[in-house]
Amino acid sequence: MGSGNISSAENPSSGLEAASRHIQTASIVIYCVIFIVGTLGNALVIYVTGFKMKKTVETVWFLNLAITDFLFTAFLILSIISLSQSHQWPFGQFICQLNTFVSVVNMFASIFTLTAMSLDRCLSIWVVVWAHNKRTVCKARLICVGIWMIAAVCSTPYATFRTLVENHGAHYCGYSMTPEQKWSLHIFRFLMGFVIPFLVIFVSYVAIDLRTMRMSKTRRQRSRRIIFSIIFEFFFCWLPLHVFNFIEIKAANNPDLWTIVRIMGSLTVSLAFQNSCLNPILYVFMCEEFMKKLRQSICFVLESALAEDHVSFLSTRSMSTFSSAAQKSDAACQEIYSKDTSSAKSLRVETHTDAVFFTCIQGRSQNAHTRVGAL
Repeated sequence: MGSGNISSAENPSSGLEAASRHIQTASIVIYCVIFIVGTLGNALVIYVTGFKMKKTVETVWFLNLAITDFLFTAFLILSIISLSQSHQWPFGQFICQLNTFVSVVNMFASIFTLTAMSLDRCLSIWVVVWAHNKRTVCKARLICVGIWMIAAVCSTPYATFRTLVENHGAHYCGYSMTPEQKWSLHIFRFLMGFVIPFLVIFVSYVAIDLRTMRMSKTRRQRSRRIIFSIIFEFFFCWLPLHVFNFIEIKAANNPDLWTIVRIMGSLTVSLAFQNSCLNPILYVFMCEEFMKKLRQSICFVLESALAEDHVSFLSTRSMSTFSSAAQKSDAACQEIYSKDTSSAKSLRVETHTDAVFFTCIQGRSQNAHTRVGAL
């Protein structure tokens, strides 16, 4: 009986530890995938929208959103290292505060940008004349600057209260605040980072959907799928994190809730990070103009690389053929070199099929440069 009671008392603890380890491993894998996909995807969006596409209000939104999501996912590497060491923080006090500030400021900036994009799209459809006269690239850039400033102000308290917490010789990056302060901070983030943006996004896209009634059935269905995906993505990625924050406060004096916090904490955070991977897909890669410029950029890179390989290969063969001819007839070579350079090139083109092909490749490469330069 005694041993049975001991086993039954130990099993829940051991089961909890095993579940916690499995979820920690799964969270590390998810974080790594988000880090790779998020940084590469958003870097690609920054390249295309910043250097390849014409500057419009939409590209300003896309570029600002990609920058926020890129920084958000790039700093995720610090969380991956900390999570792999059982949440210990080996980077010191300053990086602890900096990582928190960068993460939260980019979270707010990303959400505020999504909100501005939704409202801008709604106004563009419902108030066409006003939007045509008032929507400018300069104003969009000023709004983005304002978004970053508001996000920085909203994020300052999180960095201020962030500190290193020591427990049994190990250091953790935690918060030094009272439960009342933490509760106030979570309510503030819940309202500014979820409730208000979600209401604006939801109402804006419902209004857009009402306007699309005039479209054909196929276009209307596609538009509704995109709208539903955007609303669902925002709701699904961010709501669990805010719910978890409130549960964490209540879990201080409740062992059962603390068990849930230990198990589900990393997963809810990973859902929020996942938002930065989905944004490029939903908002940018569905844009036909973006995909057109992306395909042109990729084709240009491949064509340039292949053209350079052909030029190098054919130039080597041409030099080899010329050396062989020089050995057979020095007099003929002297005669060729004594002529004008353009005449010599013309003679080699006429007498050597590889040189003719080289000229064709060179012409195609120049045409490709001309086409890309005109974009």
